[in-house]
Amino acid sequence: MTTSEDRWDALWRNVHLATMESDGYGEIPDGAIAVRNGRIAWVGRRSDLPAAGHADVEHDGGGAWVTPGLIDCHTHIVYAGNRANEFEARLNGVSYEQIAREGGGIMSTVKATRATTEDTLLAASLPRVRALLDEGVTTLEVKSGYGLDLETERRMLRVARRLEATLPVNVRTTYLGAHALPPEFPGRPDDYIEHLCEHILPELAAQGLVDAVDAFCENIGFTPAQTERVFRAAKALGLPVKLHAEQLSDQGGAALVARYQGLSADHLELLSADGIAAMAKAGTVAVLLPGAFYFLRETRLPPIEGLRQAGVPMAVATDCNPGTSPMTSLLLAMNMACTLFRLTPQEALAGVTRHAARALGLADRIGTLAPGKAADFVLWNIDRPAELAYAIGANPRRQIVKAGWAATQYR
Repeated sequence: MTTSEDRWDALWRNVHLATMESDGYGEIPDGAIAVRNGRIAWVGRRSDLPAAGHADVEHDGGGAWVTPGLIDCHTHIVYAGNRANEFEARLNGVSYEQIAREGGGIMSTVKATRATTEDTLLAASLPRVRALLDEGVTTLEVKSGYGLDLETERRMLRVARRLEATLPVNVRTTYLGAHALPPEFPGRPDDYIEHLCEHILPELAAQGLVDAVDAFCENIGFTPAQTERVFRAAKALGLPVKLHAEQLSDQGGAALVARYQGLSADHLELLSADGIAAMAKAGTVAVLLPGAFYFLRETRLPPIEGLRQAGVPMAVATDCNPGTSPMTSLLLAMNMACTLFRLTPQEALAGVTRHAARALGLADRIGTLAPGKAADFVLWNIDRPAELAYAIGANPRRQIVKAGWAATQYR
C-alpha cells in the first residue's frame, strides 16, 4: 500500500544534482528529486528511488543539472530614477565631489524616490527583479535606504513585500536608514541616528516591514559609534543586523557587526586580519560584491585567501543599485567573483546558494537540495556546474521550480 509519506506531488528523474550540501558541488550524478507540499521530500540517485514512491506528476529532466534556487543576498533593487548621467559625467572628467555639490550621488536617488508613488515604484522595480528571476533567483534581499524618512522608507519596504506577493520569489527586507544623512539633518548625524533609533525603526518594525537592519559604516557614512547605536536599537527589537563594512576605509565595521552576531559584513575590500578573525569566531558571512568593485574601478581586492584560511563563508551578490552597481545578473556576479576576486566556480556557486542563505538567516530553509528544505531549484542546460560562472552573458536556465511548481509568472 502507498502511504501519504510515499506520495509525492512531483518527481524529477534523469537529472544530475549539485546539492551544495558540502564543499564542492555535492554532486549526485543520474539523480532524482521529489517534492511534496512545497518542500523537498526525497533527493538522491535515481537507482535508489524507493520502490513504493509514487508521484502525481513525473518529469524527465533530460540530463539537466539541478542546483538550489539562486539567492541574491544584497540588493538595493527598489528605487526610482537612474544615475546614468553621473556615470557619463565621471567618464567625462567630472569629480564625485562636484557631482555631489550639484545634487547628485545618493541624494539624487533619494529625491527621485521620495517623489515617486508606491505603485510607480513597484512598476519600476518589477523589471529589475524579473531579470534576476529569469536567471534562476528564487530568493532575494531588498534594502531600503533611498528615503531616509519614515514615509519613503515605509513605501520602499511595502514595495519589497509586494514584490513577493506579485512574483514567485521570496523577499527578505532590510532597513538601511543609516545609509546617508538626509537633508533634514544637515551636519547633525547624531540627531538623525537618534531619530532613526527611537522613531523610524520601531514604527517600521511594528508594522512587520523589517526582517533585518543594515548601516553604512564608512568615513563618508556613519561612525562605528553611530552604527552601534543602530545595532543596539535593532537588537532591542529582536532584529538581526548586517553591515556595509570596509569598502572605502577600515572603520572596524566587520569586527563590530561580528560582536553583535551579525548575519553578514558586505564589501570588505579593506578588511583587516582582526576583522577576519572576528567574523570567523561569530560565524558572520562575508558578502562579496564584485559588481561595485568593477563599476567603481577599484584596485584593492578583498582578502579572499585570508577569508578562506579562516573558514569564513563567502557569499556573492549583485549589489543592484543605481549608483555603483546597476547590475541585474547574478550569473554575471558569479563570473566577476571568479575573474576579479579569484573565487573558484565551486565557491561562486556556494556563494549564491548555501552561503547566501546563511547571510539572510535562512540556512535552515533554503540554499541546498536536502529533504525538508523548500522545493526551490533550477534545471540548467549545462554539462558541468562550472558553466554557470564561466560564460559571460549566457543564461542556460531550463526550468525554475518554486515551492515545488514550475515558475512561469516571472515573465
